[in-house]
Amino acid sequence: MDTYEYVKDLCERAAAARGTLAVSSTAERNSALLAIAEALIRECDKIIAKNEKDIALAGENGVPGPMIDRLTLNEKRIHGIADSLKEVVMLSDPIGKGTVSVRPNGLKIMKVRVPLGTVGMIYEARPNVTVDAAALCLKSGNAVVLRGGKEAINTNLALVSLMRTALSGTGISPDVLQLIGDTSRKGSEALMNMRGFIDVLIPRGGKGLIRAVVDNASVPVIETGAGNCHIYIDSSADLEKALKVAVNAKVSRPAVCNAVETMLVHSDVYKSFLPAFYQATREYGLEIRGCDRARAVLSGIKEATDEDYATEFDDYILAVKVVDSLDEAIEHIKKYTTGHSEAIMTEDIGKAHKFCSSIDCAAVYVNASTRFTDGGEFGLGAEIGISTQKLHTRGPMGLDDLTTVKYIVEGDGQIR
Repeated sequence: MDTYEYVKDLCERAAAARGTLAVSSTAERNSALLAIAEALIRECDKIIAKNEKDIALAGENGVPGPMIDRLTLNEKRIHGIADSLKEVVMLSDPIGKGTVSVRPNGLKIMKVRVPLGTVGMIYEARPNVTVDAAALCLKSGNAVVLRGGKEAINTNLALVSLMRTALSGTGISPDVLQLIGDTSRKGSEALMNMRGFIDVLIPRGGKGLIRAVVDNASVPVIETGAGNCHIYIDSSADLEKALKVAVNAKVSRPAVCNAVETMLVHSDVYKSFLPAFYQATREYGLEIRGCDRARAVLSGIKEATDEDYATEFDDYILAVKVVDSLDEAIEHIKKYTTGHSEAIMTEDIGKAHKFCSSIDCAAVYVNASTRFTDGGEFGLGAEIGISTQKLHTRGPMGLDDLTTVKYIVEGDGQIR
């Protein structure tokens, strides 16, 4: 069986098994999620053993440290994933929610939320996505076909096997959850072209992956993830507060899409703020690339280029630019933003309002770290991705974003 036929078979199995989700109750889907959470805790050591194989191979292949961090599962992270499943269980089921209206002719028109159908996922080396995507799809009544990156294949195989086994003890068919074992380009290209079998495709990863899917898929795509995020330190900022937030936004987990990649600093405060920021980040080995004024106060840093300002580094690298006004900061962000998350540190409410009104992205922050752009932090339990487009959803995608609507119309013999 060639790759296309192999992937098609998985998609057909997932679509066929959706019927068991369609007739399942909220309680049954919640029970399935709890069974998966219990299995994660029970099989924690086995998952870690498989994950260690992936980490070793990633090290041998020269995968950067921050990316290996995204790949890594330990006991704490696995327990955290299990906890997120329990949070999803506690969330309201979106299926069947809606509105009702009665027309003058007596027709009762109900607009209700229904699953998207079969969801395809193409993502890179983040095994937590494997569980998050499966959980959100199951809760919202969708089947899911996963295609993870080669760096996490051993971990993903273990996780999907565990989840399918947990589902086999419920009334939901394990076939609603499929993993494409072929991690070559052929595997992802086949999934991109499963029109008629996949209802929506969600890429999650770096800019290159997302662009490849958007440009080449024949299946409808929800564009997610690319995060060239900025933080602007205004002249009115509380510099102690700004320092704490800026450090967190960059170095807490630099390889995630909500980490800051460029910091803009007002010319009234850069001479004091930049040296303090440099000292606060030295222990992380952060490489700073700056404009001429930044280099004048931070001796020895590299010159920032236009390419640096346009780059999502996913690493301990930060581009810095000194600006003379809020307007200049806004124009810089407009030029380079990927529409993910942008932040301003200011004590001037008027400037905060102008920044929020002017910046067009999924999440805009005032005096807080961009690292909060996350489904769990937004109260969604988990996320299947962070949409940077405007249709049909935007920002962290939870249960409601995995549904669409249909109309149910009840009459009593009306004709037109």
